[in-house]
Amino acid sequence: MKYLLNFILVFGVLTCNVFGQGNDPVLKGIVSFVTSNNIYVKFDQTKSIGIGDTLNLASTNTACLIVKSKSTSSCVCSVVEDCEIEKGDEVLFKYYIQEDDRPKEQKKESIPVALETVTPVTPLYKENIRGRISASSYSNILSDRDDKHRLMSRLSIDADHIKGSRFSFNSYLNYRHILDQTETSSLEKNSFLRVYNLDARFDATPTLSFTFGRNINPKISSIGAIDGLQVEKYFGKSYAGAIVGFRPDIFDYGFNADLLQYGGYVGTIIDKEDFYSQTTFGAIEQRGNSDIDRRYTYLQHSSTLFRNLNIFSSMEMDIFSKVNNTTKNNLRLTNLYVSARYRFNRKLNLMLSYDSRKRIIYYETFQTEIERLLDDDIARQGARTRINFRPYKNILAGVSYSKRFQSDRENKSDNIHGYVTLTKVPNIGGRLSLTYNRNESNYLESNIGSARYSRGFLNGRLNTDLYYRLVFYDYSSGIESSQQHYFGSNLSYNINRKLLFSISGELSTFNNENNIRIYSRIVQRF
Repeated sequence: MKYLLNFILVFGVLTCNVFGQGNDPVLKGIVSFVTSNNIYVKFDQTKSIGIGDTLNLASTNTACLIVKSKSTSSCVCSVVEDCEIEKGDEVLFKYYIQEDDRPKEQKKESIPVALETVTPVTPLYKENIRGRISASSYSNILSDRDDKHRLMSRLSIDADHIKGSRFSFNSYLNYRHILDQTETSSLEKNSFLRVYNLDARFDATPTLSFTFGRNINPKISSIGAIDGLQVEKYFGKSYAGAIVGFRPDIFDYGFNADLLQYGGYVGTIIDKEDFYSQTTFGAIEQRGNSDIDRRYTYLQHSSTLFRNLNIFSSMEMDIFSKVNNTTKNNLRLTNLYVSARYRFNRKLNLMLSYDSRKRIIYYETFQTEIERLLDDDIARQGARTRINFRPYKNILAGVSYSKRFQSDRENKSDNIHGYVTLTKVPNIGGRLSLTYNRNESNYLESNIGSARYSRGFLNGRLNTDLYYRLVFYDYSSGIESSQQHYFGSNLSYNINRKLLFSISGELSTFNNENNIRIYSRIVQRF
């Protein structure tokens, strides 16, 4: 009996040790905040979690988050593929206790057991390719004038990290051809190819990138397209960049080697649970035929507070002038734009914006017109407010007011716009929208009312629109007032998930004129 008791005691100790090591410890966390860029997860402690580790969503037990950075009690993560994460979701992290982390007393008594350690391997770069190609035709059949027809095609490709490599490619091209158009001095050709974006990017490291070609940098979007080289480097939450290249030609948007430009910028990102912001400051010098054409600084800022308040602002300050061969470093505010959008709740949001713009003066390009341009150096200002609300479940409504003004009282404009949308029409289904727009300027007063009915069929694959628009024009210069009627319809069909065909037609009546417009389009996404 004594030997039997000893055997049972030893067997129990060994069993506890072996099976105790087979259960992987698990940390449980809760998603505390979700932004468009990051997911924040709260833990009791994060000592066992490393940068690059994956976290599992408890409801599906699948790896959905990758840890980017951490503190003692929370992790900042990015989403894996198409996982859907919401605030309050439970997250699990399975980790393995290393031998050095065990108490010394336990290390002496435990029996070595081989544990299979699985380290999740996350590729440094992930391929993401999406594109869109479309072809369209536009015909204007006029009763009292010559008919007009044109063809247009667009191609856009965003290929990030092709085959998991460091190389990416982006493009956006537009081709237009006018049919049966006699070429004149005012329209030298009938075919137009516009390259808005065509670039290749190489990520030397996750924080250092080189972009070559025509590219619009989102951090300095007010500059527009840049033909040349752009370099950007991140230092944690801060970054710096440099550009050297050329401006597109101001007349045909083609390449022009006489329009050299170069400069640099610095910026910082603040990314917290309740606040996100990005601010960029830079300076650019643009030349025309090797002489300084324009030199200016710019500031761009965007931020989101508590996911309810969104702010965007941009500013350009010219710091150079050249008049009658005399150069000065005068300050001239040429562009200021500020907008704010506040979301009170799911049913109500408000937007406010203000802009002040002056004509951009390129002192070499327009040297024969400098005095005239400076005489007209008046800021064209504008202010706008818009409110959208949902008074009932199936009703959307909104109203906006915008005003344009300047110190000489020219080019003024007051515009009021309102709409009401019934998202589900009783008994017959579909969507009904009513809109009204009133505009008053120095020379014209217009009133436009419209009604549009939309409905989908075949589980949303087929969509139809019918609309009517009534327009009144009242001219202050003595021209006779006019009234126009527009009747139109649109039909679009999703042939499959990535192929769309649509056609629309419109009849407009004006006095004794009856004009017909037909627009057709086919879109292939990939």
